[in-house]
Amino acid sequence: MPWLETVPMHERGRFIDDYLLGFYSMTELCARYAVSRKTGYKWVGRYDAGGRPALGDRSRAPHTSPQRIPAAVAALILQARRQHPDWGAEKLLQWLEPRHPRIEAWPAISTAGDLLAREGLVRKRRRRRLPTHPGVVPPTTHAPNDLWATDFKGQFRTGDGIYCYPLTVTDQHTRYLLGVQGLLSTRGSGVRPIYDRLFREYGLPRAMRTDNGVPFASTALHGLTPLNVWWVRLGIQHQRILPAHPQQNGAHERMHKTLKRGAIRPPRATLAAQQRAFNHFRREYNEERPHQYLQGRTPGALYRASSRTYTGGLPPLEYPGHYLVKRVTNAGTVRFKHQLLYLSTALRGHRVAFEEVDDGIWSVYFCEVLLGRLDERHALKTGQLGVTHVPGGERQGSCRRRHAVSRSLWLGSGLSTTVPRGV
Repeated sequence: MPWLETVPMHERGRFIDDYLLGFYSMTELCARYAVSRKTGYKWVGRYDAGGRPALGDRSRAPHTSPQRIPAAVAALILQARRQHPDWGAEKLLQWLEPRHPRIEAWPAISTAGDLLAREGLVRKRRRRRLPTHPGVVPPTTHAPNDLWATDFKGQFRTGDGIYCYPLTVTDQHTRYLLGVQGLLSTRGSGVRPIYDRLFREYGLPRAMRTDNGVPFASTALHGLTPLNVWWVRLGIQHQRILPAHPQQNGAHERMHKTLKRGAIRPPRATLAAQQRAFNHFRREYNEERPHQYLQGRTPGALYRASSRTYTGGLPPLEYPGHYLVKRVTNAGTVRFKHQLLYLSTALRGHRVAFEEVDDGIWSVYFCEVLLGRLDERHALKTGQLGVTHVPGGERQGSCRRRHAVSRSLWLGSGLSTTVPRGV
C-alpha cells in the first residue's frame, strides 16, 4: 500500500497541507509521498468535498445487497427461533415456508444461520468426530413398522421428588414417536400395558430393537424375560444391540437428546404435569418439527399403521410334526430323557420343541427362535446336560429367520444359548 500503514490519516493530512502551500506541482507532490497522481487527485477531491473528516477510510460494504433478508422475513425467523429454541436454521425455514405461502423468496440456510448468530440466538459448539464401531451393521427398513426401537430414557426426579422413568417407542423407518410414557419403575409388569396399548392402536411391528437392560433382556437363557417372550409369541423378532454399544440404536438415542431438551429440562412439578409435557412434545415432534433424515418432512406425514392387527390374544403355537414338544412348568423346567432340564421361568406355561439334528444332538426352539443345543450322551454319562456351540442357524419348516450369534452363555443347566446380534 503506498501510504504508510501505521498512521494513514496523518500522511494524508500532510499531503493536503503541502498541496495547499502551492509549492509543488501534483506530479512532484505525488512523487514525494510515493503515490500515483490518481490517488493524489482522489484525496484532494475528497478534501474539497468534505474537509479533513473526508480523508478517513470509507466502508467497502455495498449500498444495496440482493442477499439481505427483508425485515419482515427476518422478524418471522427470529420469532420462530424464540418459539422453538432447539431448532436450527434449516428446520425453521422448512417450518415457516408452508405457513407463509405469500413469501416467494426465503433466504439460504447459511444466511438465516448468520442472522440467528448476529442476534445471539445460536450458541457455538465444538465440533466432535462421530464415534464409529467397526463391524456394526446399521438397521435397514423398507416400510413403516419393519422395526420399532424402544428404550428407557434416563430416570430423573420431578419437582415433588418422585422418580420418573420415561419409556419411549419410535418407528425406525419414519422416525415417528409412537409413545412417551413416564413410569414409576422399569418393571415389566408396568411396561407391558404400554406396549399392549400401542399394539392395539398401531398394530404389530415385524421387529423390536432394544438394549440389554431390564425389562428387555436378562442374564437367563437367551436373555429371556416375560416381555420378550410375549413379543416372540406375537411374531415380533427381538433384536438386541451389543452391550455398551448404544450407537447401534443411534436414531433412538438421538431422539432422546431432543426429548431431554424439549420436555425434561427443567423437570415438571409432578408426574402428571411431566406426562402432559411428554404428550405436547410428541405432538410437535410428529406433526410440526421437520426432520432432517426425512428431508424436511415430518414423521407424521409418512407413518402408517401396521397391517398386522392386534386384538389382545396370542396366535396358536405350532411346531413341525417331527419335533418333540414339551410344556414348560411354572418352575421353568421340562422333562427330557428322564432328566429335569431348567430353561427359564419366563417360559412358564409355554411350549418348547426339541429337534434331533444329529445322533444325540438336539436343538431347542421356542417359536421360531433357536435357544441352544444339548448333547444327550453327555447328559446320560455325567448326569448333566452337555453343551455344544451353536454357530447360528434357522429352524426347519416354518422358521425363516436367521439369528446371528454374538456370544454363548454357560448356564447352570448346561444348555448353550445363542443371543441374536443387533443388526
